[in-house]
Amino acid sequence: MRRMMRYVVAALLASAFHSALGQNDYPTKSVRLIVPFAPGGGTDIVARLLAQKLTESFGQTVIVDNRAGGGGAMGVEITVRATPDGYTAITMSGSYATNAAIYKLSYDPVRDIQPMGMIGDTAFVVAMNPGVPLKSIAELVAYAKAKPGALNYGSSGNGSIAHLCGELFDLLAHTRMTHVAYKGTGPALNDLLAGQIQLIFGSAPPTIPLVRANRLRAIAVTTSKRSPALPDLPTVAEGGVPGYEVVLWYGVLGPKGLPKNLVERWNREIRKATKLPDMKERLVSEGFAIDDSPPEVFQAVLKRDVEKWRRVVTEARVREIR
Repeated sequence: MRRMMRYVVAALLASAFHSALGQNDYPTKSVRLIVPFAPGGGTDIVARLLAQKLTESFGQTVIVDNRAGGGGAMGVEITVRATPDGYTAITMSGSYATNAAIYKLSYDPVRDIQPMGMIGDTAFVVAMNPGVPLKSIAELVAYAKAKPGALNYGSSGNGSIAHLCGELFDLLAHTRMTHVAYKGTGPALNDLLAGQIQLIFGSAPPTIPLVRANRLRAIAVTTSKRSPALPDLPTVAEGGVPGYEVVLWYGVLGPKGLPKNLVERWNREIRKATKLPDMKERLVSEGFAIDDSPPEVFQAVLKRDVEKWRRVVTEARVREIR
């Protein structure tokens, strides 16, 4: 019996040693960074910027894997079900919390995920096709009240934060617009440019360049303060919808059960990447406030936002998607 116990202890020690060694050598192969939306949207742009920097710091290729569907829920579920070994992560936006409000999920949005690092936060831009003769929030509200359902706004999918931006707008402005769901902000912007829809609550990275090129007309930002990237643009609240505020954050999450040292490594590398001059300049130019909060603060943000959007869904009577 004593001999058997010695073998068991030796085996456990060897396993622990090799596990620790593997984590210290991490990563030893390519890493998958999921983007739960179609290419061309804000999350995709931010993820590709980050993947380039992580590839350099990890010494292994970080591959961006677009898995669109369910307003982002499909990509999150892949991440939640992944082996917690540090080789699968997801770049996610504030849509993570809105999914929990509108979808019947197979996972708990707070307990079944491991936040690893915030990237930053920014505003949505309320942008119109230039052919639509509305140049302010006041005009938008007046038109939407006069012609309920006539204005179509696009989003990155049912349950996405861009979708609930519109639901919150209708709730506070007492209007009714028609939501059109896409598999990402990129496809929605394409239809907006083509005049198939009239407006969008667009994430900053892909929308601001189109505004600056005069291909879209921006009329407001969704944050409580004006965006440094578009300082002359009023907020939605300034435009005549008091109490309206939506902040769009981006961050990286992994599956529950990740070893603490891998979470710390990811957090350290994300914070380092966002401070590199070229990446910081790109993010700041698009209105980002860089956020280097630790994972536990990110966890608190998830909990807060899930509760907020569940209240909005209930008050706006948005139907749950199963």
